[in-house]
Amino acid sequence: MTLHHHEPGSPDRDETPEQRADRNMIELLQELRVLVTGVQVIFAFQLGIAFTQRFSELSRTQRDIFIAALLMSVASVAVLATPVALHRGLFRCGMKERIVTLSSRCASLGIFFLSISLDCSVFLVVDVVLGRLTASVVTGCVAVAFLGLWFVFPWILRRG
Repeated sequence: MTLHHHEPGSPDRDETPEQRADRNMIELLQELRVLVTGVQVIFAFQLGIAFTQRFSELSRTQRDIFIAALLMSVASVAVLATPVALHRGLFRCGMKERIVTLSSRCASLGIFFLSISLDCSVFLVVDVVLGRLTASVVTGCVAVAFLGLWFVFPWILRRG
């Protein structure tokens, strides 16, 4: 018996479209478990900030940035959890490939919202500690890093 090694996602894998959809769904749900847990931890820390004594000392801009970070975390959790809801709600409806496609888009959008939340959080902390100019520069660098690593780099690899 000869074993063939195929790269993940290669068209010459020995699987039916249904098997591919099942595998892709399992892989996506595994990724989402990690992401959602991380975002929930970030969200929990963000919630705690509003109840500290120092929160009242924040400027209006800093409070607005905090609210933006918090809301982007909530949006991220909502969008990252949507594939689970889709899978559950459409279970055994013969729509697995469609669920996988929509879920993949949800994962990308959730990661985008997560990057905004993290950017806002970085801005807030650096603004409080080092000032607005430094916060703007550092946050710009962090945002470019997220954009590059999470979106541009995979896009380049897909094209190459």
